[in-house]
Amino acid sequence: METVRVAVMLLLCACVLCLGQRSRDESAVASALGLVDDVLDEFLDEGNRALSVEKKASVIPRCDVGERCALKHGPRIGRLCDCLRGAACNSFFLRCY
Repeated sequence: METVRVAVMLLLCACVLCLGQRSRDESAVASALGLVDDVLDEFLDEGNRALSVEKKASVIPRCDVGERCALKHGPRIGRLCDCLRGAACNSFFLRCY
């Protein structure tokens, strides 16, 4: 009878120790996942803010005379900036003249 009681007590202590160890590991994993989640949220928020500031469809920067105002991609010409008043973007040289 005494040995059964001791065996049950040892089994109970072993279970408590195992459960305590498992909960610490889970809390460490949960805190690490929370940290990664916070870092990713900050990174994605910075990307959204930078994109909204850089990309304004209605605002085209101005170029001075002689600066490159366009790029040629195959048969297409993409505008980089808008030439100042009195100047125009030359489609051959791709510069403001």
